[in-house]
Amino acid sequence: MSDKTVSVLKAFQTIIWPKRKLVLIGMLLIVISRAASFVAPLSLKYLMDDIIPNKNIAFLKLLVLVVVLSITVQAVTSFLLTKILSVQAQYLISELRAQVQKQVLSLPIRFFDNAKSGALVSRIMTDVEGVRNLIGTGLVQLVGGTLTAVVSLILLLRISPSMTLFTLVPLAIFAVVALKAFKIIRPIFRNRGKINAEVTGRLTETLGGIRVIKGFNAEEQEHRVFEDGVEKLFQNVKKSLTATAFMTSASTFLLGLATTGIMGIGGYKIMTDQLTIGEFLTFTFLLGLMVAPIVQMSNIGSQLTEALAGLDRTEELMNITAEAGEKDRTIVLENIHGDVVFNDVSFAYEEDKEVLHNINFEVKSGDVVALVGSSGSGKSTIAGLAATFLTPKSGTITIDGQDLSQVHLSSYRKYLGVVLQDEFLFEGTIRENILFPRPQATDEELQQAVEAAYVNEFTDRFEKGLDTLIGERGVKLSGGQRQRIAIARAVLANPKILILDEATSNLDTESEALIQKSLATLTEGRTTFVIAHRLSTIRKADQILVIENGQIAERGTHDELIAIQGRYYNLFTYQARI
Repeated sequence: MSDKTVSVLKAFQTIIWPKRKLVLIGMLLIVISRAASFVAPLSLKYLMDDIIPNKNIAFLKLLVLVVVLSITVQAVTSFLLTKILSVQAQYLISELRAQVQKQVLSLPIRFFDNAKSGALVSRIMTDVEGVRNLIGTGLVQLVGGTLTAVVSLILLLRISPSMTLFTLVPLAIFAVVALKAFKIIRPIFRNRGKINAEVTGRLTETLGGIRVIKGFNAEEQEHRVFEDGVEKLFQNVKKSLTATAFMTSASTFLLGLATTGIMGIGGYKIMTDQLTIGEFLTFTFLLGLMVAPIVQMSNIGSQLTEALAGLDRTEELMNITAEAGEKDRTIVLENIHGDVVFNDVSFAYEEDKEVLHNINFEVKSGDVVALVGSSGSGKSTIAGLAATFLTPKSGTITIDGQDLSQVHLSSYRKYLGVVLQDEFLFEGTIRENILFPRPQATDEELQQAVEAAYVNEFTDRFEKGLDTLIGERGVKLSGGQRQRIAIARAVLANPKILILDEATSNLDTESEALIQKSLATLTEGRTTFVIAHRLSTIRKADQILVIENGQIAERGTHDELIAIQGRYYNLFTYQARI
């Protein structure tokens, strides 16, 4: 079965079938509308052949009234179609966007390591747009157009089989051309989504890194990169426009030939009394009714092709295994004590390139374990494994004796708190950022967190205090201020397992002294993993692990490691000299 057939079936099952009642109402309205559209052309025969020659004014009035009624029916059904189906299509788009965004948020961290955020934004917002053509007017026009074309064809054959067959030859040629064109257009539309996502992704990065760009005077370079992306997009659009323009031109030429032929054949038949003027006019109008939807179908076909191409890309995202769906995560933690054990854990980001080798250590509930070592040694990977952002290649990590790879992630992460080195703050106020893990927290709890992280030390100087807007990613604050907000957020979350990734790295000496006090409060009674570069900050840790080349080179307390004068001793004395 072809990819196209699968997509069409999938689209029908997931999008059209659940909304079948609305689609059926749409079909009924289109049948009424198209039936009404036949009244005017069919009345021409009576007007020209019966009413005018017999000067029948009464019938003329009746005929005009019937035609006016048919036009009113068409207008009302057209309004209802747009109202019901177009609005429903937009609702469906918003629903799909929400589903795709939910799916994307559920994906494992490794997916985001290889994906651009801007590209994902494009896929969530743009790829589902075409759905409106599946359940909206596009689908109904396709069905309505087919219905009109078939009824018109039957009526045309009744008036003149020879003239009808003559018109079918160019229409058949046009159908073949259109089918070929759609095969060419679909991959172009599919590729357009990818290019659009790339360009959007790069633009998002450019705007996010504007300080770096201006700092290195690289505006021109970024402009060229964006220009290249836009050019790629233009070339893609040009290809699809060429294909659709060829279809339109082919339809104009072939239908023009058909019309010219009908003029000749019809004129000859009228002169030889094989056809009346009324029948000829009716035939011409019916031919218009049959041809218009066929030409229109080329546009609808493009819309449906684009919709299916977007759905293909959406389906790719929806088919990626969600983080919670990995392996057999059936254990739900009701409460945790906080004992963490790494048992023979190895990990690799890429096949055959291990970054951790057979890591073994145990952290008792409420203990602080510090991870130290040179850059790239594997400290952050160990912390990522403890946070369940990563899954071991081999070995097990247990929480209170339960294998973390089998634990339902949300039941574990509700007890987890994280303070990262490059802490992420959301655009909004300081208050909103601190309340992020617990929006329903009381003012008293918020104030305790603010004081514990010494956030009030700088917010008291701001005119709006905690309601100060911090800008995108907190650009209006210093690194130390951002870090203290992040620590206040962790204090408010009140986690059982805490991961601090160099939480004091962005602080000046005075702020660091304040934070050290708040961290002592924060880590009390919590199992804490600290990634430390400033070794002076971890002297009181219950256990220090020195990580080198993905292995534990040394372990012990600060005093024990200083006494053996190994790698930790060298690092500590080197920093002390600096």
